[in-house]
Amino acid sequence: MNVLVGQSGGPTAVINSSLYGIVKNADHVLGMVNGIEGFLEGKVIEFDDVELLKTTPGAYLGSCRYMLPEDLSDPVYEKLFKRFAEFDIDCVLYIGGNDSMDTVSKLSRCDSDIKFIGIPKTIDNDLIMTDHTPGFGSAAKYVANTVREIVVDASVYDKPAVTIVEIMGRHAGWLTAASVLARKFKGDAPYLIYLPEVDFDVDDFVTKVDKLLKEKTAVVVCVSEGIHDSDGNFICGATGVDNFGHKMLSGAGKYLENLLREKLGCKARSVELNVLQRCSAQNMSLTDQTEAIEAGAFGLQAAISGKSGYMVAFDNGECKLVDVNEVCNKEKKVPENMIIDGCDISQDFIDYCLPLIKGSVDVPVDENGLNKFCYRS
Repeated sequence: MNVLVGQSGGPTAVINSSLYGIVKNADHVLGMVNGIEGFLEGKVIEFDDVELLKTTPGAYLGSCRYMLPEDLSDPVYEKLFKRFAEFDIDCVLYIGGNDSMDTVSKLSRCDSDIKFIGIPKTIDNDLIMTDHTPGFGSAAKYVANTVREIVVDASVYDKPAVTIVEIMGRHAGWLTAASVLARKFKGDAPYLIYLPEVDFDVDDFVTKVDKLLKEKTAVVVCVSEGIHDSDGNFICGATGVDNFGHKMLSGAGKYLENLLREKLGCKARSVELNVLQRCSAQNMSLTDQTEAIEAGAFGLQAAISGKSGYMVAFDNGECKLVDVNEVCNKEKKVPENMIIDGCDISQDFIDYCLPLIKGSVDVPVDENGLNKFCYRS
């Protein structure tokens, strides 16, 4: 079969591992450059040596945030399928998150013999119908290690201060919840952890921090970028929307930093982990990498066997297929039993998350000791 593969949405540390799982097991593969948007312009490449893909972060093929029209009779579909015919494509594997599964859903519902399979990825871990999502484990490991380092750094001074760590997560707080793994012992920092699953009360937050400052010299707090009040208004506000209508957020940590200075007169700073959460090869989880490769290979075999309109999912560590139409445009939130009093994380989450961050990956280095990655020429 002639296989076409693309990547879409925000990258992860292991999105290229899924690409590796496909390319390594297929006879002939073409790659879309910049996802479905680039493919519309005829931008494709062939693959050479792919071994470094397993430890290369980012999206090797490039990404896009392009939303296909709801109307399947829109001219863009005719153009797309002419492109598929031009390259004699038999199956399309699309690696991405929620919005990418929307693309797979729409293409699979078109009248065609081409097989379409979605390969899951997202650091947000918010895809439904799968226990977890490749990309989350490595990002969670990065968050846990980085917050632990921040806690150690914050503890060097004897004057009270607050450090607010802002972590990705617009509507689902899985990644922010992973900051609980930074604790070295019971009662260790971070002392407060806020997820978007729970309404954020600014006054209660200030009261809790004020109390902690009377007991601790280094108060570390972790917040999701998407924390909001009881009316649904983001604490940080929004600067616009992307192509899928998602609000683009900025400044939850900075807002709270300034708020504490104003209300409590304390020393405060904020740290936004930003894209570092999704591109740290050094924190790649072996479990995460292994499952990402398996997802790519499993999806390829599903397409070869004639399946279409499915997403690869995980159940008890094993791959299975789920209806992509049931997955797209829905979000999996952190369940109530994993959240304590709106500002802490339970043992249930810790037990769920720890297996996903297990194992380390040796990233190849060059003669200068710097990471070697795979680049498109």
